Amino acid sequence: MKFFRNKKLVVLLVLFLVVILCSLLMSYDKAVDFNTEVKPIINKKCISCHGGVKKQAGFSLLFHDEALAVNKSGKPAIIPGDPERSELIKRLESKDPEERMPYKHDALGSEEIDIFKRWIKQGAKWGDHWAYLPVKEVEVPDEGDEWIKNDIDHFIYEKLEENELKPSGMADRATLLRRASLDLIGMSAPEKLSRQYLTAKDNDKAYEVLVDALLASPRFGEKWASMWLDIARYADTKGYESDGGRNIWQYRDWVIRAFNADMPYNRFITEQIAGDFLPDATDQQYIATAFHRNAMSNDEGGTNNEEFRVAAVLDRVNTTWEGLLSTTFACVQCHSHPYDPFKHDEFYKFMAYFNNTRDEDIQSEYPLLRQYDEASAKKLDSLTTWLKENVSLKQSKEIYKFLKTGQPVINSTTTDSLSNAVIGNNNIALFFKNNAVARISRVDLNHVDQLIYRYSTGKAGGMMQLHMDKPDGPLLASWKVPEGPGYRNLPIELKMQQGIHDVYLRYQNPAATNKDEVVVYFDWFRFGTQFPGAGKPGYEENKERFWTLLNSNPQAVPVMVENPANRSRKTFVFKRGAWITPGAEVGAGVPKSLAYAMPAGAPKNRLGLAMWLTDKRNPLLSRTIVNRLWEQLFGTGIVETLEDMGTQGMNPTHQQLLDHLSWQLMNDYKWSLKRLVKEMVMSATYRQDSKVSEEMKKKDLFNKFYARAPRIRLSAEQLRDQHLSACGMLSPKMYGAGVMPWQPEGIWNSPYNGARWNTSAGEDQYRRAVYTYWKRTAPYPSMVAFDGAQRVVCSARRIRTNTPLQALVTLNDEAYIDMARHFARRMQKEGGKQVNAQIAKGYELMMYKPIAGPKLKILNKLYLTALKDYKTNPAKITEILPGDSTRNAEAAAMVIVANAMMNLDEVITKN
Repeated sequence: MKFFRNKKLVVLLVLFLVVILCSLLMSYDKAVDFNTEVKPIINKKCISCHGGVKKQAGFSLLFHDEALAVNKSGKPAIIPGDPERSELIKRLESKDPEERMPYKHDALGSEEIDIFKRWIKQGAKWGDHWAYLPVKEVEVPDEGDEWIKNDIDHFIYEKLEENELKPSGMADRATLLRRASLDLIGMSAPEKLSRQYLTAKDNDKAYEVLVDALLASPRFGEKWASMWLDIARYADTKGYESDGGRNIWQYRDWVIRAFNADMPYNRFITEQIAGDFLPDATDQQYIATAFHRNAMSNDEGGTNNEEFRVAAVLDRVNTTWEGLLSTTFACVQCHSHPYDPFKHDEFYKFMAYFNNTRDEDIQSEYPLLRQYDEASAKKLDSLTTWLKENVSLKQSKEIYKFLKTGQPVINSTTTDSLSNAVIGNNNIALFFKNNAVARISRVDLNHVDQLIYRYSTGKAGGMMQLHMDKPDGPLLASWKVPEGPGYRNLPIELKMQQGIHDVYLRYQNPAATNKDEVVVYFDWFRFGTQFPGAGKPGYEENKERFWTLLNSNPQAVPVMVENPANRSRKTFVFKRGAWITPGAEVGAGVPKSLAYAMPAGAPKNRLGLAMWLTDKRNPLLSRTIVNRLWEQLFGTGIVETLEDMGTQGMNPTHQQLLDHLSWQLMNDYKWSLKRLVKEMVMSATYRQDSKVSEEMKKKDLFNKFYARAPRIRLSAEQLRDQHLSACGMLSPKMYGAGVMPWQPEGIWNSPYNGARWNTSAGEDQYRRAVYTYWKRTAPYPSMVAFDGAQRVVCSARRIRTNTPLQALVTLNDEAYIDMARHFARRMQKEGGKQVNAQIAKGYELMMYKPIAGPKLKILNKLYLTALKDYKTNPAKITEILPGDSTRNAEAAAMVIVANAMMNLDEVITKN
């Protein structure tokens, strides 16, 4: 009997050992996933010495071909299929501190080394990061529950179950009304719509009606424009130290209109990147390109125009990648990306798309889209129609473009070989003294028989000469220079010329006796042909129209216009990222790792770039905007790092959901952002209550799995707009130049131009936050306190903070005190005669529900305390109610209560 028992024990022991051995063999044979197992170790422990920045011993783990290449030792560090002979493994396991890797850092653990061994044994196969692979259709999980409202909830519910969590119940109607209103239109919903939703019987149907109404509201575009303007680094000034004004608010209005019209996102991007390339581009398509004219420009004296032109181009590259593609690309300016598959020269290939635009960092900000008034626009239409019918479509388009954009011209700031001349402030214009000479280099004179130049002079008696090739070369033209006030355009006839030549301007004036006096100012030069169609009926009339339009001075906005072929720029790799050390010349192109998304036959210009960006195979554009919209509604993106979806960004909490929504956006929704937003806000996930239990805090403190609705502080814009709406003072006025609501004296300091903050009058001081004038060096202070972006560069994500300054703003900022005054008046007007009823009405106006008894009691006590104080010290009343000669203690006390109510945590928070 004992023998059998021992025999059984041996058998069991053998079986146990067999199971252990099998499990070890199975784990060793299990395919190693490069992205989730190998790449994280490389990024954390290896890449700083063996990657894009450094390649110690000639070894790099950034790209597959580099990892398998022969290094300085004369042999590869990785031999696929043979970990024992691979130098990488030998170095990782070495006991010699001078040999072991990572050098002078903690050794890798046995599990990490085992991962490398198994990976090499299995062939050292590389893997692509999930975000750089095309979006594919995702199967929706079949987990079912009565809680689920749409596809989003299936993905959320699956993750909740995996983490042993349950979703929260639906929030009450008042909470949902406020949440949806703040998220969709950034302010309180209209009173009629609110009442309709709160009193409707069918909750689900009423909620959808509410959502549809909010999506259709013109306020939708204003709210969502604020998000986009951070990406576009929109501001009303140019930036840098001088930070002069920039007339570019038309772009902000274009964004608002685009969101309201639900412009398909692929078109939204295309028009901003390459609107000027579209056939017969409209004014609005040109204005869309101001997306990249929002880059800063430097008007400071003595700066190098080319340096800051290049800086603007680099900014356009970085904004495109970070803002539209959630990728950190800026570091590739100096070296290959340390973590992601982008090589150093690929930065400059991408830069070549933006390097051929006409802007040159000059004070005038050319090129500008000239926006004619109605009468002038009719003249332009008539002129272009006549040219089409009597000359040619080609010349009609050329003249239209010249009259609308002022291009192509040669800016006077690009002249050189100056004698008795100077470029004013190095970026204003060409200034001539007497006996001055300047060169315009490499002018295409083929088929040229006219020069038009824009100039200003108040000195009579001047003579100008135009010479070819050298200052005393063949004379092209000679003429008297008419004097007069302001700038004017002057045509000079030339004999038909051929070839590309340097052209020299010479000026003499016997009346200019002061050798240091600047007597002529030049703005630009246009070498072209004379007005066409001579001898045709209506020629003189239309020629006059041309000159009338050219000499007019309409409102204008900076836009993107491409250089003509005869003045195109070359692009070079900058050695170590410095523009003054150009290396090899490169042509336009996208990174090799993402080139599969480039449509066949796409042109090598910004239009081709837009085609690549919006191609459905591009893995980043749709994912980025889906992630961004999710962050706006849920507080945190599916990938938390909106600025970086690469290997160093945060891992997605719900990657399958992100891909599902991205696929839907491109295919089912036809790039409609409103349909995508509706899908999100109609989900049960969005409609949950935000209360947090101890279990939730323990299992999911940061709400990564959405077992409850998020609870986050309102944005700077939402806060201001909500308060203005509640107090009844929010102006419904839309569009137009930026306004200046109250701010303290001394915020602005503009030594270059003496610009001042002039507080707007009337309803303009109560406009929505999106219309507030934005000066980069001194942004509106109360909005900055609530994390408003400075907009010096692209801001892909606002990091929410919680500081005492925020409470000081809403309690003490005069703009918020003024709102409290108006709110108090509204409470007294609409709440009846009883103080408790007035307070209750105020709470209902903000929160859509009755106030709880304990809260009402506290606020009533505050009122009585303030009332007693003001009756005891009536002189204090004028501090809170300046200009109130009646010294109404009741009104003053209600302002104190209104101010406190506007600072309640539940009021400044989206629950």
